[in-house]
Amino acid sequence: VSNVPKWCSRRRRSPEFDSRVYPAVCAGNPVTVAGNARILFGKGRRITVDENNPMSDPDQWEADLERRYPPAEQGEQSVSEFRNYQAEARPSVKAFYRLNHQHQTFDFVKQKRQQFLSLERQRMGVWEAMEFLNTLVDDSDPDTELSQIEHLLQAAEAIRADGHPRWFILTGLIHDLGKILCLFGEPQWAVVGDTFPVGCAYSANIVYHEFFRENPDWGHPVYSTECGIYQRHAGLENVMMSWGHDEYLYHVTKPYLPIEAQYMIRYHSFYPGHRENAYQHLFSEQDHQLFEGVRKFNSYDLYSKSDERPDIEKLKPFYMDLIAEFFPSELAW
Repeated sequence: VSNVPKWCSRRRRSPEFDSRVYPAVCAGNPVTVAGNARILFGKGRRITVDENNPMSDPDQWEADLERRYPPAEQGEQSVSEFRNYQAEARPSVKAFYRLNHQHQTFDFVKQKRQQFLSLERQRMGVWEAMEFLNTLVDDSDPDTELSQIEHLLQAAEAIRADGHPRWFILTGLIHDLGKILCLFGEPQWAVVGDTFPVGCAYSANIVYHEFFRENPDWGHPVYSTECGIYQRHAGLENVMMSWGHDEYLYHVTKPYLPIEAQYMIRYHSFYPGHRENAYQHLFSEQDHQLFEGVRKFNSYDLYSKSDERPDIEKLKPFYMDLIAEFFPSELAW
């Protein structure tokens, strides 16, 4: 974003990490960023709840996903239970989905891709990006919530414990790093949320589908048709997805990871596709094959969280070696 300030050369120490700060922090001032969200500084960066950021923290969306898709041992939700979920969802989460569905248009996604995918915003290593993300604090209860790094390590450790390949473990570690978009000033609805194709009709299987009626593309003569601008079974590599942390991180990391990992990163929030089997008319044979891995990864993404804190310092050497196996010392963000 052109009005996002450049990084300050001074650093502020904390017990867990050494994080970069904005110039305004050096002056002791809060920063007003896109969407009128104010990032306050002290223990960490807190996004103040406002009309563009209705949730106290983007992780509220993930907590809501666990309500919508309970673990298999609890059984699949019936249609009536799913409707009850929508009726009982937090007002903040419902407001978030309204904004997401209203503003995620084909033109909006094109603009965001142009804005961010030149990858000229910052250069930093993977662990440094994890520490940067770690400065995002949940205003609702910052003293008891697990940190962002701890959540990432929980997913990676669960994958590691089940004996999966090293690239799979690494994917668990990094899969949410695209959420640093919040710290670049992006509103929540442009960072998290269920993803979906744009440029074609919005599937009825997307949660709160009715909110798309407020989207300018709803009545578009082409974008409102089943295939829209795409050919049937064109393959998801030829389909533009809604903008968020998945798409951003995919472009940052794709030169370094096997295609299975690329799919897990790019489509792990594509719940209409990997949970509801929507958009099958756009899938290629390759998509069908690789989505088996996306579904396997989703169980770790949703259900690996616990209140038990991983020992960051004990685990860090293993993960620094793992990162160095696949990535250079710095990535373009």
